[in-house]
Amino acid sequence: MKTFKKIVLGGAALVVVLAAAGLALTHQGEIAPQASIPTAEFSPQQIAKGKLLAAMGDCAVCHTAPNGKTNAGGLAMPSPFGTIYTSNITPDAKTGIGSWSFEAFERAMRHGVDREGQYLYPAFPYTAFSRVTDEDMKALYAFLMSEPAVENEAPKTALNFPYNVRRGIAAWNWLYLKPGVVKDDEKQAPEWNRGAYLVEGLGHCSACHTPRNGLAAEKTGADHFAGGSAEGWDAPALTAKSASPLPWTKDDLVTYMKTGFSARHGVAAGPMAPVAHGLGQQSDEDLNAIATYLMSYRDASAAPGNAEALIKEKTATPKLALDTEGYRLYQGACMACHRADPSASTFGVRPQLALSTSLHAESPDNAIMAVLEGVQKPAHAELGTMPAFRHALSDAQIATLLNTMRAQYGVAEWSDLQNKVSKLRQQTAAAH
Repeated sequence: MKTFKKIVLGGAALVVVLAAAGLALTHQGEIAPQASIPTAEFSPQQIAKGKLLAAMGDCAVCHTAPNGKTNAGGLAMPSPFGTIYTSNITPDAKTGIGSWSFEAFERAMRHGVDREGQYLYPAFPYTAFSRVTDEDMKALYAFLMSEPAVENEAPKTALNFPYNVRRGIAAWNWLYLKPGVVKDDEKQAPEWNRGAYLVEGLGHCSACHTPRNGLAAEKTGADHFAGGSAEGWDAPALTAKSASPLPWTKDDLVTYMKTGFSARHGVAAGPMAPVAHGLGQQSDEDLNAIATYLMSYRDASAAPGNAEALIKEKTATPKLALDTEGYRLYQGACMACHRADPSASTFGVRPQLALSTSLHAESPDNAIMAVLEGVQKPAHAELGTMPAFRHALSDAQIATLLNTMRAQYGVAEWSDLQNKVSKLRQQTAAAH
């Protein structure tokens, strides 16, 4: 009996010791608030560079709530563990990061720990931002601290146990955070290395375009850029696994990033539209570098294919009777902008649906979301908008419309499509 008590007491003591050790190891001290922003240290050139870097990193995309002030936070980000709200990153001393020294800012960017010592949820992609050079980090800080301060207390993120125990993120960081600036590959050309730095660093392309494991960490190896998800949309594979009917070329990628549209593939929609807007502000050299790096994940020797011939092949002969419900829905909702003929349009660009990655993908999510949401905020105004059909078409009508187009383009119908439309409609209803 005494021996049993000793074992119990010893085990309890060990638990206490381990718990104390865990708390000690995961503790991050507060960094003292700065009394004032060191604006005199920021040069105009540094601020201008930081502005481009912020656009590359899509800072405003995540840190601006619908109808809110730029970078004032409050955007709701659904996750498998609950809703995470983005923070105010304007230089407001009370509710933003105005009291953050560069040391505090850098810690958050490289290690995911805020000024007060609180671990940040990796929905903030510090795993990518940690790979940015000191020079670029300082330029980004200079820009953000030079922007207008907005007093706005963003909603507090409150996840359920155990995900609300932020110190537990230390274990996640130990497993998945690999800090350090993206290193040049001596075997690659300078353009490729520049592209790798931008894509794997501030660009954080893999945050959306890579699938995640059960702990919400990006998968590695062959899964890198193999496709992910963002805000109810699929982020297509950036590799040879792409469902695009035509192979992407380097020129396709550059044009898409610069304008938000590729005639051979489609238009940036959903979460990609503001990303394309930010990319469109970058230099031609950097866009070419990004394209060079991403093309290394594809078969660069693949024939580009003939877009006109493919459109003609898929649309020349109706595969279903023209009086079917699906074709009637197409004529009423889509035909004005998406006809296969090359005639001009007064409504901006007209993506050819026969070339649409969304309609040829294994998952119907992007096609459904495009019909439900439309394109209300294009990457650039000249692209034009697409109306949302959320309130004009029923779940059954959207399913019929999409599967009719799939049949026309020689692709098998999506199964259980009406139910999938219903689920996505419900999941996105709060925003409407």
